[in-house]
Amino acid sequence: MLVLRCAACRKKLWRYNKIGKGEVLRCHKAKIDRDYGNCSTDGDKIHCICGNTIGIDKGSYYKMIGKAFTYSGKKRNA
Repeated sequence: MLVLRCAACRKKLWRYNKIGKGEVLRCHKAKIDRDYGNCSTDGDKIHCICGNTIGIDKGSYYKMIGKAFTYSGKKRNA
């Protein structure tokens, strides 16, 4: 499980079940384990409550902006 945080204010965004190695470029909505409630949507964009744009809603997943978030934890190798 990875914990994604906003790069600007360091608030927790959500806990994500990442499978496989590689970067976190997409966050599939089905794999989000816990939402901490610090995100809001404006049209198709996802913002932290501090105003930082985190990603873009593409339907079944979020396309993440690489410099807008950080993460910690372990990725699960499949």
